[in-house]
Amino acid sequence: MRSIKPKKILKGDVIGLIAPGSNVEDPGIIEKGVRYLEKLGYRVELGENSDKSLGYLAGTDQQRIDDLHSMFKNKNVNAIICIRGGYGEFRLLDKIDYKLIKNNPKIFVGYSEITSLQMAMFHKTGLVTFAGPMIHPDFSNDINPYTEEFFWRMITSTKKIGKLTFPEEHNLPAITKGKGSGRIIGGNLAVFSAMIGTDYLPDLNKKILIIEDIGELPYKIDRILNKMRMAKIFRKLNGLILGRFVDCYEHDPAKKTLTLGEVMEDYLKDLKIPILYTFPHGHIKEKVTIPFGITVSMNAAKGYVEYTEGAVR
Repeated sequence: MRSIKPKKILKGDVIGLIAPGSNVEDPGIIEKGVRYLEKLGYRVELGENSDKSLGYLAGTDQQRIDDLHSMFKNKNVNAIICIRGGYGEFRLLDKIDYKLIKNNPKIFVGYSEITSLQMAMFHKTGLVTFAGPMIHPDFSNDINPYTEEFFWRMITSTKKIGKLTFPEEHNLPAITKGKGSGRIIGGNLAVFSAMIGTDYLPDLNKKILIIEDIGELPYKIDRILNKMRMAKIFRKLNGLILGRFVDCYEHDPAKKTLTLGEVMEDYLKDLKIPILYTFPHGHIKEKVTIPFGITVSMNAAKGYVEYTEGAVR
């Protein structure tokens, strides 16, 4: 399936905000995000159910689906940014009207469990979506300047980014060497791996996969990587990029454990594809926005990643 690029966003355009997973307990967080976007010159439309709450969910499945569909259907809305990730997006995958999304392609932004929606949308429609900053925690606090500049450049310009430059101004370290290119997909590791065997995971053949995570102990990462190994995921890829793995270590010093690095090395060191790590994306303040579905290239020997095309039209 060919990729569908959404239209770039312009000052004065409308940005829709929805909560397809969990809610935010403090409504002031959304208000801060709205003020930030309006200060930049955009208009904001809140999802009708964005303030709902049902346990760890932002309302019922139907309420959250209604907001998602409403934003894609609304001709006045030019982009959709998720308020937060959390939990519950998985429950929506078999309820989404993918034909509606394909016929109304728009910028769609989020990360963490939003991964499930982004992978399903790409698989079912070809829509390029963006793993980038959300209202919480990014736009409701002091947003990191690098994150901010990269994100807005990504969705307001049709020009390709080219070779990525990082805040630390150094090349990425490699687990294996070599070069690779392909469409980039992925996101949160736990969410992505849970989609294996469903009808909502994109074809992985000749793709560049990027993964990140937060709060998963090494033995859980071990379990996930083994599942991916047995599902022959790594054999299909043209390259692998490891983002940031935050708080993924054993907190109890009395427990015997492998380190995250040892687990990664065990599963990845003998793969015949280029692998880079510490890519600045994930549950961190200073992050690169990932346009899922565009073609990228990577050179593990020289430690760089290149966006070889623009992500919007």
